[in-house]
Amino acid sequence: MTITGKAGRILSWRGRLEIAIGAAEGLAESTMHCHPPIIHRDIKSSNILLGLDLEAKIADFGLSKAYKGDDETNVSTNVVGTPGYIDPEYHNTLQLTVKSDVFSFGVLLFELLTGQIPLVPSSRKPHIMQRVTSTLVNVPIDAIMDPRFGGQFDANSAWKVEELAEQCTQASGSRRPTMTKVILELKDSLELEFGRLNSKFKHSEDINTSQISSFEIGGDTPGQSRPFAR
Repeated sequence: MTITGKAGRILSWRGRLEIAIGAAEGLAESTMHCHPPIIHRDIKSSNILLGLDLEAKIADFGLSKAYKGDDETNVSTNVVGTPGYIDPEYHNTLQLTVKSDVFSFGVLLFELLTGQIPLVPSSRKPHIMQRVTSTLVNVPIDAIMDPRFGGQFDANSAWKVEELAEQCTQASGSRRPTMTKVILELKDSLELEFGRLNSKFKHSEDINTSQISSFEIGGDTPGQSRPFAR
Protein backbone atom coordinates (compact mmCIF):
# COMPACT_ATOMS: atom_id res chain seq x y z
CA MET A 1 0.00 0.00 0.00
CA THR A 2 1.14 3.51 -0.74
CA ILE A 3 -0.34 6.74 0.57
CA THR A 4 -0.63 8.09 -2.97
CA GLY A 5 -2.94 5.46 -4.48
CA LYS A 6 -3.59 5.34 -8.23
CA ALA A 7 -1.80 7.71 -10.62
CA GLY A 8 -0.07 9.52 -7.77
CA ARG A 9 -3.39 10.73 -6.29
CA ILE A 10 -3.05 11.38 -2.57
CA LEU A 11 -5.42 9.14 -0.64
CA SER A 12 -8.05 11.03 1.34
CA TRP A 13 -8.72 10.40 5.01
CA ARG A 14 -11.85 8.50 4.04
CA GLY A 15 -9.85 6.39 1.57
CA ARG A 16 -7.22 5.57 4.16
CA LEU A 17 -9.86 4.55 6.69
CA GLU A 18 -11.53 2.24 4.19
CA ILE A 19 -8.17 0.64 3.40
CA ALA A 20 -7.43 0.21 7.11
CA ILE A 21 -10.80 -1.48 7.65
CA GLY A 22 -10.21 -3.85 4.73
CA ALA A 23 -6.76 -4.77 6.00
CA ALA A 24 -8.03 -5.24 9.56
CA GLU A 25 -10.82 -7.52 8.34
CA GLY A 26 -8.30 -9.60 6.40
CA LEU A 27 -6.08 -9.88 9.44
CA ALA A 28 -9.01 -10.83 11.67
CA GLU A 29 -10.00 -13.50 9.15
CA SER A 30 -6.59 -15.16 9.32
CA THR A 31 -6.48 -15.18 13.12
CA MET A 32 -10.12 -15.92 13.94
CA HIS A 33 -11.35 -18.13 11.13
CA CYS A 34 -8.30 -20.20 10.24
CA HIS A 35 -7.61 -23.40 12.15
CA PRO A 36 -5.04 -23.11 13.54
CA PRO A 37 -4.97 -19.28 13.49
CA ILE A 38 -2.28 -17.67 11.34
CA ILE A 39 0.04 -14.98 12.68
CA HIS A 40 1.39 -12.96 9.74
CA ARG A 41 4.53 -11.60 11.48
CA ASP A 42 5.24 -9.02 8.78
CA ILE A 43 2.30 -6.62 8.67
CA LYS A 44 3.51 -3.41 7.03
CA SER A 45 2.30 -0.93 4.45
CA SER A 46 4.06 -2.62 1.52
CA ASN A 47 2.27 -5.88 2.33
CA ILE A 48 -1.16 -4.27 1.96
CA LEU A 49 -2.08 -4.56 -1.71
CA LEU A 50 -4.80 -2.41 -3.26
CA GLY A 51 -7.18 -3.58 -5.96
CA LEU A 52 -8.66 -1.48 -8.77
CA ASP A 53 -11.26 -0.05 -6.41
CA LEU A 54 -8.69 0.37 -3.63
CA GLU A 55 -9.94 -2.70 -1.78
CA ALA A 56 -7.22 -3.86 0.61
CA LYS A 57 -5.73 -7.35 0.67
CA ILE A 58 -2.98 -8.64 2.95
CA ALA A 59 -0.10 -10.16 0.99
CA ASP A 60 3.14 -12.08 1.57
CA PHE A 61 2.47 -14.76 4.16
CA GLY A 62 6.01 -16.07 3.72
CA LEU A 63 6.92 -15.36 7.36
CA SER A 64 3.55 -16.37 8.81
CA LYS A 65 3.32 -18.93 11.57
CA ALA A 66 0.48 -21.16 12.69
CA TYR A 67 -0.57 -20.38 16.24
CA LYS A 68 -0.93 -23.50 18.38
CA GLY A 69 -0.64 -22.11 21.89
CA ASP A 70 -3.30 -22.74 24.49
CA ASP A 71 -2.32 -19.75 26.57
CA GLU A 72 -1.99 -17.19 23.75
CA THR A 73 1.74 -17.83 23.45
CA ASN A 74 3.89 -19.70 21.00
CA VAL A 75 7.67 -19.83 21.40
CA SER A 76 9.62 -18.82 18.33
CA THR A 77 13.39 -19.21 18.08
CA ASN A 78 13.69 -16.54 15.40
CA VAL A 79 12.48 -12.97 15.52
CA VAL A 80 11.44 -12.05 11.98
CA GLY A 81 9.68 -9.09 10.47
CA THR A 82 10.47 -5.54 9.37
CA PRO A 83 12.21 -3.08 11.73
CA GLY A 84 9.77 -0.48 12.96
CA TYR A 85 6.83 -2.87 12.83
CA ILE A 86 8.07 -5.71 15.06
CA ASP A 87 6.26 -6.23 18.35
CA PRO A 88 8.84 -5.34 21.06
CA GLU A 89 7.35 -7.94 23.42
CA TYR A 90 7.92 -10.63 20.80
CA HIS A 91 11.41 -9.24 20.14
CA ASN A 92 12.38 -9.28 23.82
CA THR A 93 10.79 -12.55 24.95
CA LEU A 94 10.61 -14.62 21.75
CA GLN A 95 6.97 -15.23 22.71
CA LEU A 96 4.82 -14.83 19.60
CA THR A 97 1.13 -14.18 20.34
CA VAL A 98 -2.04 -13.36 18.45
CA LYS A 99 -1.50 -9.76 19.60
CA SER A 100 1.87 -9.45 17.84
CA ASP A 101 0.23 -8.54 14.53
CA VAL A 102 -1.93 -6.01 16.39
CA PHE A 103 1.19 -4.05 17.31
CA SER A 104 2.30 -3.96 13.68
CA PHE A 105 -1.17 -2.84 12.64
CA GLY A 106 -0.98 0.01 15.15
CA VAL A 107 2.21 1.22 13.49
CA LEU A 108 0.37 1.09 10.16
CA LEU A 109 -2.36 3.31 11.62
CA PHE A 110 0.25 5.88 12.68
CA GLU A 111 1.48 5.86 9.07
CA LEU A 112 -2.01 6.48 7.71
CA LEU A 113 -2.44 9.42 10.08
CA THR A 114 0.87 11.13 9.46
CA GLY A 115 2.12 10.02 6.05
CA GLN A 116 5.49 9.36 7.71
CA ILE A 117 7.64 6.23 7.54
CA PRO A 118 7.83 4.13 10.75
CA LEU A 119 11.54 4.35 11.42
CA VAL A 120 13.91 7.30 10.99
CA PRO A 121 17.21 6.13 12.58
CA SER A 122 18.82 9.58 12.37
CA SER A 123 15.97 11.23 14.29
CA ARG A 124 16.10 12.04 18.01
CA LYS A 125 12.86 10.06 18.23
CA PRO A 126 13.40 7.37 15.61
CA HIS A 127 10.10 5.48 15.90
CA ILE A 128 6.87 6.96 14.54
CA MET A 129 5.06 6.15 17.80
CA GLN A 130 7.55 8.30 19.75
CA ARG A 131 7.30 11.15 17.27
CA VAL A 132 3.50 11.22 17.34
CA THR A 133 2.94 10.84 21.09
CA SER A 134 5.61 13.40 22.00
CA THR A 135 4.06 15.93 19.59
CA LEU A 136 0.47 15.51 20.81
CA VAL A 137 0.80 17.34 24.11
CA ASN A 138 -1.89 20.01 24.49
CA VAL A 139 -2.06 20.53 20.72
CA PRO A 140 -4.78 19.74 18.17
CA ILE A 141 -4.68 16.57 16.09
CA ASP A 142 -3.69 18.70 13.08
CA ALA A 143 -0.17 18.80 14.51
CA ILE A 144 0.51 15.21 13.44
CA MET A 145 -1.80 14.76 10.46
CA ASP A 146 -0.42 14.31 6.95
CA PRO A 147 -0.26 17.89 5.58
CA ARG A 148 -1.36 16.56 2.20
CA PHE A 149 -4.88 16.23 3.60
CA GLY A 150 -5.09 20.01 3.43
CA GLY A 151 -7.08 19.93 6.66
CA GLN A 152 -9.84 17.88 5.00
CA PHE A 153 -10.68 15.37 7.72
CA ASP A 154 -12.93 15.08 10.74
CA ALA A 155 -10.86 15.84 13.84
CA ASN A 156 -12.84 13.47 16.08
CA SER A 157 -12.38 10.68 13.54
CA ALA A 158 -8.63 11.31 13.45
CA TRP A 159 -8.37 11.45 17.25
CA LYS A 160 -10.19 8.14 17.49
CA VAL A 161 -7.71 6.47 15.15
CA GLU A 162 -4.72 8.01 16.94
CA GLU A 163 -5.96 6.68 20.27
CA LEU A 164 -6.57 3.29 18.66
CA ALA A 165 -3.02 3.28 17.28
CA GLU A 166 -1.70 3.95 20.78
CA GLN A 167 -3.78 1.09 22.19
CA CYS A 168 -2.51 -1.29 19.50
CA THR A 169 1.12 -0.42 20.26
CA GLN A 170 0.98 -0.95 24.02
CA ALA A 171 4.15 -2.62 25.30
CA SER A 172 2.19 -5.53 26.73
CA GLY A 173 0.19 -7.62 24.29
CA SER A 174 -2.47 -8.27 26.93
CA ARG A 175 -3.32 -4.55 26.89
CA ARG A 176 -3.81 -4.38 23.13
CA PRO A 177 -7.28 -4.64 21.60
CA THR A 178 -8.46 -7.59 19.54
CA MET A 179 -8.73 -7.14 15.78
CA THR A 180 -12.52 -7.32 16.17
CA LYS A 181 -12.35 -4.29 18.46
CA VAL A 182 -10.01 -2.55 16.02
CA ILE A 183 -12.47 -3.04 13.16
CA LEU A 184 -15.37 -1.64 15.19
CA GLU A 185 -13.36 1.44 16.20
CA LEU A 186 -12.26 2.07 12.61
CA LYS A 187 -15.83 1.78 11.35
CA ASP A 188 -16.92 4.31 13.98
CA SER A 189 -14.17 6.63 12.76
CA LEU A 190 -15.33 6.22 9.18
CA GLU A 191 -18.89 7.11 10.21
CA LEU A 192 -17.59 10.35 11.73
CA GLU A 193 -15.78 11.18 8.50
CA PHE A 194 -18.92 10.39 6.48
CA GLY A 195 -20.76 12.83 8.74
CA ARG A 196 -18.28 15.57 7.83
CA LEU A 197 -18.53 14.79 4.12
CA ASN A 198 -22.33 14.72 4.19
CA SER A 199 -22.41 18.03 6.05
CA LYS A 200 -20.05 19.54 3.49
CA PHE A 201 -22.24 18.25 0.65
CA LYS A 202 -25.40 19.63 2.27
CA HIS A 203 -23.70 23.00 2.79
CA SER A 204 -22.77 23.04 -0.90
CA GLU A 205 -26.37 22.25 -1.84
CA ASP A 206 -27.64 25.05 0.40
CA ILE A 207 -25.33 27.53 -1.30
CA ASN A 208 -26.49 26.43 -4.72
CA THR A 209 -30.15 26.68 -3.67
CA SER A 210 -29.52 30.18 -2.36
CA GLN A 211 -27.94 31.17 -5.66
CA ILE A 212 -30.84 29.77 -7.66
CA SER A 213 -33.38 31.64 -5.50
CA SER A 214 -31.47 34.87 -5.95
CA PHE A 215 -31.40 34.29 -9.71
CA GLU A 216 -35.17 33.82 -9.82
CA ILE A 217 -35.91 36.85 -7.69
CA GLY A 218 -33.62 39.07 -9.73
CA GLY A 219 -35.55 38.33 -12.92
CA ASP A 220 -34.82 40.56 -15.89
CA THR A 221 -34.66 43.93 -14.18
CA PRO A 222 -33.09 46.37 -16.68
CA GLY A 223 -29.54 47.30 -15.86
CA GLN A 224 -29.20 44.52 -13.24
CA SER A 225 -26.92 41.61 -13.88
CA ARG A 226 -28.10 38.12 -12.98
CA PRO A 227 -26.25 36.16 -10.30
CA PHE A 228 -24.62 33.09 -11.82
CA ALA A 229 -26.36 29.95 -10.58
CA ARG A 230 -25.29 26.36 -11.15
